[in-house]
Amino acid sequence: MPAPNRIIVLNLGMQTVALAEFHASPNGALTLQQFKTTELLVDPGADASRPGQLQGAITQLKKESGLKSCRVHYALPSQAVFARYLALPGTTPEELDQIIGFEAQQNIPFPIDEVVWDYQALGAPQASKLNVALFAIKSDTLEALNASVESSGFLPDCVDVSPMALYNAFRFNYADEAGCSLFIDIGARTTNLIFIEGDKAYSRSIPIGGNAITTAIAKELEQPIEVAELAKKEKGFVSLGGSYAEPEDPAVARISKLARTTLTRLHAEIARSISFYRANQSGSQPLRALLAGGSVQMPYMLEFFAEKLQMPVEFFNPFRNVSVSATADQAALAAAAPGLGEVVGLALRSLGNCPVEINLRPPSVVSAHALKRRKPYLIAAALCLFLAIGQWWLYFSKATAVKSGVLEEVTQEVNSLQKFADEFDRLKAQQAKAEKNAAPLLTAAVEREAWIRIINELGAKLPPDFIWVTKLTPLSNGTPVLVGSDSTQHAKSAAAAPKKPGAEETKSAITALEIQGLYLQNDKAAGVIDDFVNNLLKSDVFAIKAEEKTKAVTKRSTPDDQSWAYAYTIVIPLKNPIALP
Repeated sequence: MPAPNRIIVLNLGMQTVALAEFHASPNGALTLQQFKTTELLVDPGADASRPGQLQGAITQLKKESGLKSCRVHYALPSQAVFARYLALPGTTPEELDQIIGFEAQQNIPFPIDEVVWDYQALGAPQASKLNVALFAIKSDTLEALNASVESSGFLPDCVDVSPMALYNAFRFNYADEAGCSLFIDIGARTTNLIFIEGDKAYSRSIPIGGNAITTAIAKELEQPIEVAELAKKEKGFVSLGGSYAEPEDPAVARISKLARTTLTRLHAEIARSISFYRANQSGSQPLRALLAGGSVQMPYMLEFFAEKLQMPVEFFNPFRNVSVSATADQAALAAAAPGLGEVVGLALRSLGNCPVEINLRPPSVVSAHALKRRKPYLIAAALCLFLAIGQWWLYFSKATAVKSGVLEEVTQEVNSLQKFADEFDRLKAQQAKAEKNAAPLLTAAVEREAWIRIINELGAKLPPDFIWVTKLTPLSNGTPVLVGSDSTQHAKSAAAAPKKPGAEETKSAITALEIQGLYLQNDKAAGVIDDFVNNLLKSDVFAIKAEEKTKAVTKRSTPDDQSWAYAYTIVIPLKNPIALP
């Protein structure tokens, strides 16, 4: 993928914000076109207002640079990022990918779903292990910083971390340096130490920076932090060791000694870090040191570290292999160059093939980039959808025209057949009237046949010996019915009586049959009645149930050896009630 011709980068330092514009040539050369810097409030107690300050500073730099909304690479300060260097088993990126997720959960001191993290293998495997740099930042912190960038009109593309941007800048500008180099980046609140040895890199942040000197001056001189910062910039220098003539101004002398005292504490931490790097990271003794950062401009800073470290010390020049356009402010660049290493490292990310390519994009940016990648496909899909809809519209338009012609023909035919339909309706009405008049006759015919079926069924189910039927009484809901008698009228009146709300309507019909008869003395005695009832259980006419057969026998006379026959009574319901006339 070719590098873009115009590259905009942004370094979000804890105190200094830098914006730079680079141009890339087709052969990979990088040219600085312009840069702007601004400072935030010095007081650490104002961190709550940092997002607002950051947005205001970025907006101001953008306006001064004459830039419009565009894509930007920006670097996070090391103080906001958690870093861990690991030696993991494996010799290939595929093997590393299989274990890095587990290692991230074990080493990042926050729930893994609350952070954005990335990693980079550093150099070739050694003893079947890969040196890996792991970086993480809490999602809410990252989103707040990203919101300040986006609110200023920039579109984030790559989110790097300050130490790795400096590492890339060093590798680009000092590729010819052999052995181990110590990169000392003194910022406002922290000092980043970066050990660079071939492809190997290790960084550590020390919580001592330029603000530590400012705080010491403010406390010693009992001045506000802003006044102390101004005094440090205008009058401050690092006191030289040994005997020398002190400045005539006592305040200046005190400031220089406070600066040396603070830097001495920093040197002690640097010495411990060198020992740790050699003992725990299998590193070599640094052969040289490079000073960088916004706080190294204090006079005699170079001499102090050369004295303490006992090795060659020089200011880091991030523009050693980077061209500078004639339009850039040369004087301002010369003064600010040691603090612009991050912007060069960020610009190199657009050229591709950087040694370390960490990208801590927040979830919102990842989603926006994914949507942008899918946008051409979504547009193509939308066009296909519209084309499909257009094709269907044409099809349905033609189909509608054809259907309209067919419908007109069918309508004419329907109108011609309507007179036949009217004649059919008249005949159907006559048929319905005739059926209504014939219904009583049909019912009577059905009922006449019903009594024949009942008598035949009783004759078929009656045992052949010792028992006979003497009387049959129709029942309507338990009430005897004699057609033509007062009892019939009573049944009809009961059926026609007003019903209570919710009660089912009772129709006038014969629902059961009361059978009265006699049985002779025999070996089964009254058991012949049970045989009769059991036979009726299998009847297609009567609806007696097996569990209710004992209730069906309402009267059963017991033989007493004094009579020749004994009475019984059975009540059995009909499966098909017979309507009363």
